[in-house]
Amino acid sequence: MIQHVRVLIVGSGFSGIGLGRALRESRFDDFLIFERAPESGGVWQSNTYPGCRCDVPSHLYSFSYAPNADWSSTYSPQREIQAYLRDCLDRFGLEPHLRTGVEVQGARWDEEDQLWHVTTSGGPWTAQVLVSAVGPLTEPKLPDVPGIDRFRGKVMHSARWDHTHDLTGERVASIGTGASAIQYVPEIADQTGRLYVFQRSAPWITPHDKRAITEAERRRFRAQPFRQRVERAKAYVAKELLVLGFAKQPRLMRVVERLARRHLAHQVEDPSLRRALTPDFTIGCKRVVPSNAWYPALQKPHVELVPRALSEVREHSVVDTDGVEREIDTLIFGTGFHVTDIPFADKVRGRGGELLSAAWAGSPRAYLGVSVPGFPNFFMFLGPNSGLGHSSMVYMIEAQAEHVKNAVRALDTSGSTSIEVDRSTHDAYNAELDRKLAKSVWELGGCRSFYRDANGRNATIYPDWTFRYRREAVRWRPEAYHLASRPTTARQKSNDSVDAS
Repeated sequence: MIQHVRVLIVGSGFSGIGLGRALRESRFDDFLIFERAPESGGVWQSNTYPGCRCDVPSHLYSFSYAPNADWSSTYSPQREIQAYLRDCLDRFGLEPHLRTGVEVQGARWDEEDQLWHVTTSGGPWTAQVLVSAVGPLTEPKLPDVPGIDRFRGKVMHSARWDHTHDLTGERVASIGTGASAIQYVPEIADQTGRLYVFQRSAPWITPHDKRAITEAERRRFRAQPFRQRVERAKAYVAKELLVLGFAKQPRLMRVVERLARRHLAHQVEDPSLRRALTPDFTIGCKRVVPSNAWYPALQKPHVELVPRALSEVREHSVVDTDGVEREIDTLIFGTGFHVTDIPFADKVRGRGGELLSAAWAGSPRAYLGVSVPGFPNFFMFLGPNSGLGHSSMVYMIEAQAEHVKNAVRALDTSGSTSIEVDRSTHDAYNAELDRKLAKSVWELGGCRSFYRDANGRNATIYPDWTFRYRREAVRWRPEAYHLASRPTTARQKSNDSVDAS
């Protein structure tokens, strides 16, 4: 039996919850949120590795309309963020709309029915509007290294951490030096007997200003909510100023780079180790990570920094690009996610049956990171070029939720059966993005990062002020979309002719 829902949302992290709240606020209740995991939380449900926390200030990394006065730290740990999202589900009345343990396996636009036909682990569905709220940090990525399947010890990715596995006394190889590894390596270092940290390229590390939020502060936030709004505004402005260096005048990043160099010099005395930990690109070209524990962890006597990439995995060992072999018991990958090669794009077929991944041909593009020509009634959250290298993605999510809500409203008020972004609007928007990206540190900084797609284009970052994005996303432009109405489909005509006879 095929079931039907007007709006089907895939994913129950910040994006799915934010859109659900926006729809309910506009008195639209015919929607469901499908979550493949046993519980909600998105990236904060799947990433539970030791030391996992957000590197955006807590007051900013939360919905503006749902402040949390009870954060324990200025930078929230994973468990508190997941608990916050569960609370938001309840606060916004979204529990009846949530279906956990349901995986979307494929979706196909039917031009005749003007509906999405969706295959799920819970059976077939149709939906007028399909929304991907799965996010870019969803599917773990492993390096293309031979022998991983041959390894006989324990293998895990940071996003699929096995807390039942005891690392005490083990020989462990950690691959990658991105944001996740920089958090979990200091946490596990003292448990291991020997820890090898493989570094393909050194990241820029800045001092971390996190601290505990006192109970007195929390009481003031509860009694006087405006105080928390002030803290949020201060955090937003401080983060937004970084756009000047990231996207406007990359030479200004020298100021931040000097701070990072002083941090390295202060924490690492050994000249050879310091050289190995000094990046060879402009700060900001790759993700900048704050940490006060990373450099000290690498200097523990049983920890070895391997400033080379992994080249091979054997049954009981790993080999670096210099051919040096090291025996290990556990192999941990902190190698990030499929960000630009979005796996969900291999499940979505638009008009004519074309896969979204095929339409992109290795370079994802979308209008406002939300909509793509040839894919009617389909919207994304945190799609191409709506990511940030400096501020809170929740700010972007709120804007995108308003945009999608307005699109659904346009369908309703016009009586249309489909809505699709205008191709010229889409192309002009992306041409402007490329023009701005060309002047940014991500293009001029001398690195190759996960921001770039298979064709070398930065398909991840939004290269401008976030308030400008929000203004453009929230303000509905009818000319940006084509509305179409098919009140009588071919199938209905066929049924009508049978009934008439």
